Amino acid sequence: MAHRGSSNRRPVFHAVTLAIGFIVGGAMTQVTRRFLPAGPVKEFFTTGVTPSVGPVTLDLVILKFSLGPVALDVSLLSLLGVLIAYLIARSLF
Repeated sequence: MAHRGSSNRRPVFHAVTLAIGFIVGGAMTQVTRRFLPAGPVKEFFTTGVTPSVGPVTLDLVILKFSLGPVALDVSLLSLLGVLIAYLIARSLF
C-alpha cells in the first residue's frame, strides 16, 4: 500500500503550497501595512527581507531578452501564510 502523497507528487505539492502561501502571506502583509497603525507591532510583522536578482540579458543576435530585476519580499506574515497553506494542504491531501 502506497503511503499518503506518493513521491511523484511531492515536489509539485510543495511548489504549489509555497506559491499559495506566499500569495496569501503577501496579501496579509499588504493589508497589515495599509490598515495597522504605525508602531512596533506593525514594524515587527511587516518588515521584510528583499533579495533580488537581475537584470539578466540574453542576446541571440536576432532576438534579445531582458529579465529583471526579480525580487522576493519575505516578511513574517508571508512565512505565516506559507505555514497556514502547508497545514491546510496537508490536512486535505
